[in-house]
Amino acid sequence: MTPRRRIVLVGTLALLAGYVLPTLTIWVLGRLWMWGQGLCGLSAVDPICRRAAELAGVGLAFAPLAALGIAVAGIWAAALWCLRPVRDLAGPVAHVGPQNLGYRIRPRGDDELAQLARSIDQMMERIAAGYEGQRRFAANASHELRTPLAVQRTLIEVGMAQSLDSAQLDLLTSQLLATNERNERLIEGLLALSESDQGLRSRLPHRLDEIVGTVLAAHQDRATAAGVTIESHLAPRMVMGERVLLERLVTNLVENAIKYNRAGGTLTVTVGHNPALTVVNTGQPVPAEAVAGLFEPFRRLTRDRTNQSGGAGLGLAIARSITQAHDGLIAARPAEYGGLRVDVQLPAAP
Repeated sequence: MTPRRRIVLVGTLALLAGYVLPTLTIWVLGRLWMWGQGLCGLSAVDPICRRAAELAGVGLAFAPLAALGIAVAGIWAAALWCLRPVRDLAGPVAHVGPQNLGYRIRPRGDDELAQLARSIDQMMERIAAGYEGQRRFAANASHELRTPLAVQRTLIEVGMAQSLDSAQLDLLTSQLLATNERNERLIEGLLALSESDQGLRSRLPHRLDEIVGTVLAAHQDRATAAGVTIESHLAPRMVMGERVLLERLVTNLVENAIKYNRAGGTLTVTVGHNPALTVVNTGQPVPAEAVAGLFEPFRRLTRDRTNQSGGAGLGLAIARSITQAHDGLIAARPAEYGGLRVDVQLPAAP
């Protein structure tokens, strides 16, 4: 029986009991009192008859209170009976933990309790997905850190195993320095991702076009060295947020667009109303089915972890986290002439 039907049944019984029980009790006690009066007479001297008549009168006076007490006790017991399905539901939920995140209630019916159970199942799905994402993130981070550390160990062992001339020593130290710089970029990316996941500490109005202009000016030399031409179309645009995180958002998108571009290619950056920011490069063609995965941590088009030019695979993941922290949306799709187009929608400042 569903909780709704239980409550309706209990309510109906309570109404009937509240009317019938006192009435019946008063009628019975009244009949007994009248019978005692008739039996003993008004001037009866028999102490037993007189005592019985007095007790019947007292019972007649306290009958409503007795009926009320019985009704309250009955309603209390009925309430426990009505809430029993909730207690049955609370038991298994209380024992859910990391060891059994796959537990699901899977209720039947369409009553309120079934809707609550389905909501709990949906919540468990989201928790399980988040827990699995954290587990996968930790595993990927361990692999990303293990590879350069193994390279560093190998280079150090080679240097210790034999004497090196000046050229070999320079090569060894340059490789160690490059590996160490990769570790620094990875740790910096992990810290930035963690900071953006915590949300914004403050929200102030900022000119997005000015931020983009500053970032593009800082990356002009890098773009020139890579043979990439920067084209910008910056309309005035105010957004609310943290300037440091907004700069990091633009920086990650610009660095990715330069890194995964081709010699002689272009990088087009547009600031407008909707979307607020668009970054388009002319790199290698990107399969449409691979675009969504690029926003996952440590996800690249190439899965080679020893590729030093590909970064740590955190650029777009950090960009997505920063955008979500600013209540915005970020989306990507293959560009028309190869490469990737990234659109960022941000709420306008009031």
